[in-house]
Amino acid sequence: MLSGISALLEAMRALERDNGQAVLATVVKVEGSAYRRPGARMLIPLYGGTVGTISGGCLESEVAKKAWWLTDSGEAVIRRYSTATEEDDDDQDAALTFGLGCNGTVHVLLERHSAERPLAVLDLLRQVRESGQAGAVATVIGCYRNARVRVGDRLCLHPSLSDSGRLLDAALDAEVRADLERTLVDGRSSLRSYRDERGEIEVFCEYQAPQRRLVIFGAGHDAQPLTHMAKLLDWHVTVVDGRAHFTRAERFPEADAVLQVDARPPYDLHALTDGALVAIMSHSYSQDRHWLGSVLQGSPAYIGQLGPRDRTERLLDEIRQHSPQLPALERLHYPIGLDIGGDTPESVATAILAEMTAAINQRTGGMLKHRQAAIHTPTPLDCSDIESAARLTAS
Repeated sequence: MLSGISALLEAMRALERDNGQAVLATVVKVEGSAYRRPGARMLIPLYGGTVGTISGGCLESEVAKKAWWLTDSGEAVIRRYSTATEEDDDDQDAALTFGLGCNGTVHVLLERHSAERPLAVLDLLRQVRESGQAGAVATVIGCYRNARVRVGDRLCLHPSLSDSGRLLDAALDAEVRADLERTLVDGRSSLRSYRDERGEIEVFCEYQAPQRRLVIFGAGHDAQPLTHMAKLLDWHVTVVDGRAHFTRAERFPEADAVLQVDARPPYDLHALTDGALVAIMSHSYSQDRHWLGSVLQGSPAYIGQLGPRDRTERLLDEIRQHSPQLPALERLHYPIGLDIGGDTPESVATAILAEMTAAINQRTGGMLKHRQAAIHTPTPLDCSDIESAARLTAS
């Protein structure tokens, strides 16, 4: 079963085959607390069910019910949804209130998609997924009356796109392009505000990361739930083992690739593991020594070694005898996984994925009840926009 961007892109392909139409709902701004962050998307086909989520199930029905009516003119619109309690919401005329008590406001962009008028952002999502290279998209989400740009206008950046689009206002176009390039470099989304002599224009600069990759060395029974759960997260999963009786595709029907690779010749899988999350769990001492020693010479984003601490330290001692320098050692986690106390293959997989997710999000993986800061990192409003505003006004 597909999830995340994979499910959205598959729904897109189905629409293209049937010459169908849809409304794309995108969270573009969040104030206060909300379940999903800016960039969350839901596709609402003219016929059939929705694909994706923009909340924890609170807003989807309301958005799907009114999306076609709200976009009847063909123009993109912003709809605000408040998750405050009704008695606490002081702005009920401007935002539809759901009385959830979360004290947040979610801004959702609604826009029509069809074969005649395809949305550039959906093509960007496809290019990012197929190429494995990051992209960025700037979307106008607010502007003053009679501005030369409209809500929903976009610029896209990706190496495979020959035309990134353009904004009618040349000065704003140049400013947004520069900020969009910075978005690609920084690897994070942001809200940006520009002001000229007539008013303010708000833009959501969104970073589109390539699909997260997981490489599992070891095709035993505990690799099966790990593969399944990683696919629920919409990760690309490759399973590698040197034993033919384990590396059978029918044992891992959801994996993107199942490879039998001899664990004795020189390692030549750096293109596969560099930048990826790596779990080494073959339950074979000789295989683990080969895989661990090899990936430590590369640049994975995360390396986890299954097994007791003293076993891994013996592996490292033996590896250092042949390779004193281990560039990726600081990214090694052992024993792999968070301390959640389970011992079944499923609970081990849960612990592994939880630690991987914490590591890539630069979190420690502790209990949320002990966290003093907000659960989600707010989408920043870049302070350099003051300089941008000054340049726009001067132009």
